[in-house]
Amino acid sequence: MTAIGANSTGFIIKDPASGALVTLSWAAATEVGNHRAANEDSFSVGSPVFAVADGMGGHSAGDVASDAVVRRLAELEAPGFATLDALEEALAKSVNDLRDTLTEDQRGAGTTVTGVALIQEETQLQWAAFNIGDSRVYALINDDFSQVTVDHSVVQQLVDAGQITREEADYHPHSNVITRAVGIAEEPLPDYVSLPVVAGMRLLLCSDGLTKELTDVGIEHFMRTAATAEDAVADLTKAALANSGRDNVTVVIIDVLGVSQPTAQ
Repeated sequence: MTAIGANSTGFIIKDPASGALVTLSWAAATEVGNHRAANEDSFSVGSPVFAVADGMGGHSAGDVASDAVVRRLAELEAPGFATLDALEEALAKSVNDLRDTLTEDQRGAGTTVTGVALIQEETQLQWAAFNIGDSRVYALINDDFSQVTVDHSVVQQLVDAGQITREEADYHPHSNVITRAVGIAEEPLPDYVSLPVVAGMRLLLCSDGLTKELTDVGIEHFMRTAATAEDAVADLTKAALANSGRDNVTVVIIDVLGVSQPTAQ
């Protein structure tokens, strides 16, 4: 388990040249859960890139994989905004790190990763939500709550094909089988979803240790009712552990407190 960064309130990101300004608060926590001997989740929180990684492989190799990814993404912490090119370069570097680090019996290890990057594109600020695997990003924007990322998993393929329902996917025997990961066998290929940066919006990044224990209805409830990012993290984590806590649980909440969009150049 690797935890990079600390909770923050009222953090300001600005670009004097364009007039863009965003004020954020965020909080994060990770727990081993009630049935695991070790925590192979990792996270990095530090503007403009926030990420959660869920390692796989056992024998501490999952921890090595998730650590490699969040450490490279943490290097993108900077006063301004992110770029997708820098994000993809960091992911590629993490794969090279794994090739140099993993022992022979750990070569099959890998990790999911999900997160958001704050990006400025001309006259618009955006969140670029990204994922590889089945760790997720959720968003609460105004009154709309949604799962932003789409899982790279066998059950998601079955849902997309209409062979099972979304509800059946949660209990399917192959619910833990993912179809894409960060590891040494292939290049990291994230999917992206763009979100507007809106004052009052709340983002959730989480490993599947949360989504195994809480339905989307439950997740939405805690995201709506918690007064602060720190409260939301505590409420979600507590609920996941109380429901069973079968896996490692990692939760990151980001609140947008205020935003000024860049002016036209």
